[in-house]
Amino acid sequence: MTKESSRSIKDHPVVSHEEWLSARIAFLAKEKELTRLQDELSRELRELPWEVVTKNYVFEGPNGKQTLPELFDGRSQLVIYHFMFGPNDEAGCPHCSLRADGFNGIGAHLNQRDVTMIAVSRAPYSKLAAYKKRMGWTFNWVSSGDTDFNFDYHVSFTAEERAKKKAFYNFAMQDPGPPEREGHSVFFKDGGGTVFHTYSCYARGNDKLNVHYHYLDTVPKGRDEPDHRPSWVRRRDEYGR
Repeated sequence: MTKESSRSIKDHPVVSHEEWLSARIAFLAKEKELTRLQDELSRELRELPWEVVTKNYVFEGPNGKQTLPELFDGRSQLVIYHFMFGPNDEAGCPHCSLRADGFNGIGAHLNQRDVTMIAVSRAPYSKLAAYKKRMGWTFNWVSSGDTDFNFDYHVSFTAEERAKKKAFYNFAMQDPGPPEREGHSVFFKDGGGTVFHTYSCYARGNDKLNVHYHYLDTVPKGRDEPDHRPSWVRRRDEYGR
């Protein structure tokens, strides 16, 4: 437990039920305002301009070679999670694995709203399939290793970019850190088959899609992360080792 969490628990006020209820109702007003602001932000997000995808990307997955339009699987909207798993890695990123634990299983529900969700990584499909089996996941996961897809959507970086500590990530030139980074990208396909890139988010922009943090933010100790970094995260089958 961090010092900040320890102080919060040790010195926390304890009041009567009436005082508790009064404080909770006052806080509810702030929660409702945040909900209204989030609704407005989501509306503005959907009104952002789109860009046409002109490059022909071919991915490899459980259905063999597939183009980007084919990954929509008969639907008009596609959400891609950029999963950090490079060509030379033997296992997927622990943090991406935690996110995948959160979204695995929601595909059937998203399908009902004309949405397909998949994960994409640069590692060979054979590695993705083996790791997916290890973790017990069911979502579609394809390899972009033979394409520029990850580089074009700014989640993979060249050796030169990393050496210079200067690459375009999260909409700014900065040190990208590792050779692979996390993110989400959203696409739309119209009736004529044209694919549009509608939205992407990276780094803490992913927080709104991290189910575990929404729960942790409600408990007394909060995220309880040393130095405000998720260094505690392990793959699901590695805790306690």
